[in-house]
Amino acid sequence: MSPGRRTVVVAIGGNALSPSGESASVANQFRHTRESLVPIVDLATQGWRIAIVHGNGPQVGDELLRNQVARDEVEQLPLGVQVAETAGWIGYMIQQSLQNALRSAGSERRVVTVVTQARVEPDDPALASPSKFIGRRLSPEAAEVLRAEGVVVEQDPRGNLRRRVPSPVPVEIIESDMVRELVFRGDIVIAAGGGGIPVYEDPSLGLEGVDAVVDKDRAAAILAREIGASILLILTDVDGVYEAWGTDQARRIPRLTMSEAARLLEGDALGAGSMRPKLEAAHHFLETGGDRAIIAALDEGPMALLGEAGTTIESRG
Repeated sequence: MSPGRRTVVVAIGGNALSPSGESASVANQFRHTRESLVPIVDLATQGWRIAIVHGNGPQVGDELLRNQVARDEVEQLPLGVQVAETAGWIGYMIQQSLQNALRSAGSERRVVTVVTQARVEPDDPALASPSKFIGRRLSPEAAEVLRAEGVVVEQDPRGNLRRRVPSPVPVEIIESDMVRELVFRGDIVIAAGGGGIPVYEDPSLGLEGVDAVVDKDRAAAILAREIGASILLILTDVDGVYEAWGTDQARRIPRLTMSEAARLLEGDALGAGSMRPKLEAAHHFLETGGDRAIIAALDEGPMALLGEAGTTIESRG
């Protein structure tokens, strides 16, 4: 069996670590981090090679707010630098929490965080068209102040006023060779945090940062392809892909072929929520050589790998 057959890239949303409706204190985020890692500890003790990708939507939104509040006292940080900043401290939370959990489970596996860059194309039209909602709900007064400063603020699908920023499509994870070496050595690697820090290739300067954010599920799909993983496991707050989501006819779909997933993406059965980019990432991973992509609830990861929960999309068909 190829070594990649027991390699999984696990994507966890930033909202899992900092749910809306409660204080985003460090203590709360550590608590949610510990809770979210239970399925990953199970996978680790079962012998899976693991890379973890996490989101940072709420956290980078809070960093933007901190910069705004302190702008008269200190120089504001560019968005790309704030992505790096949150990747570092969220990685620290996951790394420490996972180290402690593995030790308690009797495992000696090591955990490391790699602050990771995601290359995008400099002519990606998404850079000129802010489309990604980040951060928490804004008051109308705060939204008006930001708009006056040139920040794009619009209503999200739930009617909340939030910032919108550019979200170019990642085409490469710069540090994927290093991640692959660590993963195949048996270390658990936290990489592409927040989707990775968006960069582009300048003909003269080399890599240069971009003020944007990258979709973490798409980045996870690319990382999975580049390290030779056989499975992409996207853990979220919904227990799978639903047809007719939000209606009385909604039903979870346990299994999909690639062609069935493509038909879902072409229509409007998925609704306007965040499931579409997850299914797009899953489909992209399979198109580029992956065996299985799974979308499941956070606490059902190990069951989903056995086909007993979530939605499995297979490369066949």
